[in-house]
Amino acid sequence: MSKGKLFVLGALLLAAGVATLPALAARPNEEPEVIVEDHHDFSRPLRDIEPPNKQTNPPREIPLGRPHPGPGAIDQVDPVVQKTPTASSPAALSGSGFDGVGVGFTGPNGTFTVDAAPPDTNGAVGDTQYVQWVNESFAVFDKTTGVALKGPVPGGALWQGFGGGCETNNDGDPIVQYDKAAHRWIFTQFSVSTTPYLQCVAVSTTSDATGSYARYAFSMPSFPDYPKLGVWPDAYYITFNMFNGSSFAGPRVCALERDKMLAGFAARAVCFQLSTSFASLLPSDLDGATAPPAGAPNYLLSLGTNALRFWRFHVDWTNPASSTLTATPASIAVAAYTRACGGGACVPQRGTKNKLDSLGDRLMYRLAYRNFGTYETLVVNHSVAAANSSSGTTGVRWYELRNAATQTLASANPVVYQQGTYSPDSNYRWMASAAMDKAGNVAVGYSVSGNNIYPAIRYAGREASEPSSTLGKLGPETSIIEGAGAQLQPLNRWGDYSAIALDPSDDCTFWYTNEYLKSTGKWNWSTRIASFKFASCIP
Repeated sequence: MSKGKLFVLGALLLAAGVATLPALAARPNEEPEVIVEDHHDFSRPLRDIEPPNKQTNPPREIPLGRPHPGPGAIDQVDPVVQKTPTASSPAALSGSGFDGVGVGFTGPNGTFTVDAAPPDTNGAVGDTQYVQWVNESFAVFDKTTGVALKGPVPGGALWQGFGGGCETNNDGDPIVQYDKAAHRWIFTQFSVSTTPYLQCVAVSTTSDATGSYARYAFSMPSFPDYPKLGVWPDAYYITFNMFNGSSFAGPRVCALERDKMLAGFAARAVCFQLSTSFASLLPSDLDGATAPPAGAPNYLLSLGTNALRFWRFHVDWTNPASSTLTATPASIAVAAYTRACGGGACVPQRGTKNKLDSLGDRLMYRLAYRNFGTYETLVVNHSVAAANSSSGTTGVRWYELRNAATQTLASANPVVYQQGTYSPDSNYRWMASAAMDKAGNVAVGYSVSGNNIYPAIRYAGREASEPSSTLGKLGPETSIIEGAGAQLQPLNRWGDYSAIALDPSDDCTFWYTNEYLKSTGKWNWSTRIASFKFASCIP
């Protein structure tokens, strides 16, 4: 979430003068709800929009809605933890790296001032540009030179002249994506300081992120926390954790009418509300040039207990009432794990007793899908305890799921093709994002911290030819940037997410962004953007 908006859960919502709405019916698999957008229009080119003067507000840490749908397994032995030190010659080739939006970042539109934590760092790569969006601003970069073409720009500036909460409330929880098939950018954040609660979505009219946008506002029945977006051929799929005050009301999943939004026409959303038995779903997000099999539904995952829960969402735009969501999610058994820090904060930093939040209670963005023609894959990760204790060292648990033999993901539940927990030493690894290139190589970017090091940004990978379920065998863990400071109290939030994306120009180059600190303090986070690829992936 962004800063400046009093926390929308519990009594603080009332203190902000925002009325809570009646509780959502926390019933799973009810009939689909069809929503017509509140409003849509076209923006002026972003390059011509002068952002308003940024308001000065006291810096503050934003609490996070914690669904906690059950305690999960605790203090179990992790049978797939990888403790082998990495060695050998690098398999990945380093690419460019440059600072993103953070303390002191200066671009064509001025200098950024941090006044919120966490940054919600995420970004996407297009044909010629890279866009990064953090709380509460974004910037557009030339991906070849790293030069900022636009920014830092408050997120709300994209909705200048749109009216309503999308224009006036720069509330954050941002996601930026690139629709590789259509060569368009998608920007989305929520508006929750006033009612109606809105999800604000802007789709570029060209591949130039500094151009014009078709802009949309969709009403939400309650507070839509932690939205996550996936690009799919038939829709833009988005998931939320819904809250009424401090009460978790279950996750919500919506399909946004992609074809209409690409054309700038009036658009609909089809949504399902799930029960409080589930939380923090991720929608599948398409990587690569090969689309899913014709008519394939979107796939959704969330954490279970030593399992992943799996749904299929098929949207029918001809008859939206016929849209379907799996009545009962499949349970895909995975190797036993304990949630990192029990789902809370335990990550140490050098020089301070302040512990950082693991967000070990949920899968981490993205759920990366790829169709190789002869098989389909899903790659995802979460943070787990790697020392067989909820308070021990944390590692990155990653999975590659594939379709069962002779069947598609649309017709049969996926199987675990490989899985592992990356924890090669006594440091803590968490806040990761994982993806796969067109050669089948996997890369995982993440934060790493410990009693003797400051929070840093690193990545590890595996080539398709390596032994199953291992990272870093052919190439060691690689540092993107080592932090030079610790985050001090009262801040313990970190993330809340990071993002790895595949470059559509070659489908080989990974782009990763996350946060770090240049000096010990608070309200002084920076971000880094880096690209790299494997030698075995040939453009």
